[in-house]
Amino acid sequence: MPEESVVTGYLLLGLRLGRLVDGFVDCWFGDPGLAARVAAEPAADPADLARDAAGLRRRLPGSGLERARRDFLDAQLRALECSARRLSGEPVTFGAEVAAYFNVEIGLTDPDRYAAVHDEIDALLPGGGPLAGRLHARQDDDRVSPADLERAVRALSAELREVVGARFGLPPGESVEYRVVTGKPWNAFNRYHGGYRSVVELNADAGHGLSALPHLATHECYPGHHTEHCAKERALVRERGHAEQVISLVNTPQCLVAEGMAEAALEAVLGEGWGPWTARVLEEAGLRLDGEFAERLLPLTARLLPARQDAAVMLHDRGADPDDVVAYLSRWMLVPEARARHMVRFLTDPLWRAYTVTYIEGARLVRAWLRARPAGQPVADRYRRLLDEPLLPAELAAAVPGTAAGGNAR
Repeated sequence: MPEESVVTGYLLLGLRLGRLVDGFVDCWFGDPGLAARVAAEPAADPADLARDAAGLRRRLPGSGLERARRDFLDAQLRALECSARRLSGEPVTFGAEVAAYFNVEIGLTDPDRYAAVHDEIDALLPGGGPLAGRLHARQDDDRVSPADLERAVRALSAELREVVGARFGLPPGESVEYRVVTGKPWNAFNRYHGGYRSVVELNADAGHGLSALPHLATHECYPGHHTEHCAKERALVRERGHAEQVISLVNTPQCLVAEGMAEAALEAVLGEGWGPWTARVLEEAGLRLDGEFAERLLPLTARLLPARQDAAVMLHDRGADPDDVVAYLSRWMLVPEARARHMVRFLTDPLWRAYTVTYIEGARLVRAWLRARPAGQPVADRYRRLLDEPLLPAELAAAVPGTAAGGNAR
């Protein structure tokens, strides 16, 4: 069938790009024969892959696929074409790269916004002296040891699994395995293996805080990445035969929505009161947390996260010196220099340099879309659509008053 050739071409393109860039294929649970075919081939010329992506986009109108699938593949292929062009050495500005990958436009945030958040944090934290020092001291007290990290996340995940199973449904036999690792540029990583199974790696080098662990568990597992993969495998792949969903590729619109919904997962499943809930679960695991204070402080520090996107713009669009970017992150995010340098490492990784946009703009867009739900609709019901459907940034933006498709949700 014509539609199979286009979908298969997309899958082969993604796998071939994955041969050129380690980590480009975020997950794959498709036909082993396709993977074996690509593994046996010589590595492709990225310029040829760019042409393949453009050719597949031209074939979509006559593919016989339904409109939603054509739109999804068109957006994905546009992103893959840009990745291939960059790999071939073609110059692409950072703004054009971000627009092609994620269908959003970005810019710098006014530092006055961060200064206003600093004032709120200052009023919340007790004691005197520099704000950054007081915040660091608080975060040091909150720090979870590598030995306790996996135990704490497992405890939260087990409780969340019960809540998510009751609210959204989970397929029989789904499971998550946890591993603590070091030496990675990210904080945590979900690797979905198909068959409703995930492995979540927790980077001990990131210095996780107890108060941030419910965000980590909801983001990576329930109802974030793991739950989304399970839902789409069941509803789209197994029930409807949408084979394009057996692969997830970084630096695509698919990633922006996935990271946005994972960032919004905590409020979607727990909402107000998540702090005391977390304290209770952790206490049962032998760990202590001031849950009420955590619920007041964490949303404030989260409002400083767009500085990471500023840093990416400064590095890749403005040609800023990395040391100046480290200083910018330390100042506005109120993080120690070592933590700021860890962030810059992520932002200068060839594969991940634009990826921080998915967390910032993805979260803004998904949260705006959730807020724009019909009157009386529970947020969980709105969130369910994100789990079950391959929605695109432009679709979400079109449903948010005052947000143009292809723009952002500032």
